[in-house]
Amino acid sequence: MRPEVLGIERRRRWSDGQKVSILGEVGVSGATVSDVARRHDVARQNIYQWRRELRRKGLWRDGKARFLAVEIDRGAALHEPLPSAPVGPAWSSVEIVLNNGRRLRLDGDVSDTVMARLIRITETA
Repeated sequence: MRPEVLGIERRRRWSDGQKVSILGEVGVSGATVSDVARRHDVARQNIYQWRRELRRKGLWRDGKARFLAVEIDRGAALHEPLPSAPVGPAWSSVEIVLNNGRRLRLDGDVSDTVMARLIRITETA
């Protein structure tokens, strides 16, 4: 008996960079693991497996503070002029909208460590 190929093989190879990019979409604008898996035509289990694999390799740090894209509210910028020469990384105030919909508003100079701790507390509370 001779084997017969019935269709095109669906096995795909994903680079670590592609996996990190796909994992980074989870939670953005409320996207769930299922949403991201559907968008990229992969099983949900692949997403979870990639997360574990990349954590082992040190390429994915879940639960840690990370840099995200920032949007500037142009309406607020028109009413509150920015200083002409900002000194260091300090702002007079910053508002952070978290994935869970909560807003964290920080006034004055706040260190990165304190800001990361407040974000973690606000996300889990």
